[in-house]
Amino acid sequence: MIKIGLISDTHSYLDDAVYKHFENCDEIWHAGDFGSMEVAERLAAFKPLKGVYGNIDGPDIRQHFPENLRFNCEKVDVWMTHIGGYPDHYSPSVRGEIYTKPPNLFICGHSHILKVIYDKKINCLHINPGAAGKQGWHKVRTLVRFCISEEKIHTFDLVEMQR
Repeated sequence: MIKIGLISDTHSYLDDAVYKHFENCDEIWHAGDFGSMEVAERLAAFKPLKGVYGNIDGPDIRQHFPENLRFNCEKVDVWMTHIGGYPDHYSPSVRGEIYTKPPNLFICGHSHILKVIYDKKINCLHINPGAAGKQGWHKVRTLVRFCISEEKIHTFDLVEMQR
């Protein structure tokens, strides 16, 4: 079993509470808009980090993180990107592949809206952890914790942090 801490849209702000919320996680996954390399470095110094760059990220972050990251965690096919949309409203940049070669788990950020939706059409769980930073219109900063065991994605905790 692997315990994942999922975060997105930090926009150069990393609340110290993130360390407490992710202390029992094995890995941290960041779904883009780090905002600064310092945020990525601090997360990577704390736990193993996987991530993708977002639309506000500069060349320093884009050199270290891809736009799309597709990998296996346990027996789960994971696809992470920053701008991906959500079931029935996938962005044009992912729409073709998500319908022809769907992952088991599709993760994106960008909207600043926390969503966990199962897409029955393609048998795929979609997660957007919302936004953990202070930039944007969201009123509550959010992140997600979950576990992956073999081919199962389970034990969700949705965490809210006050702005």
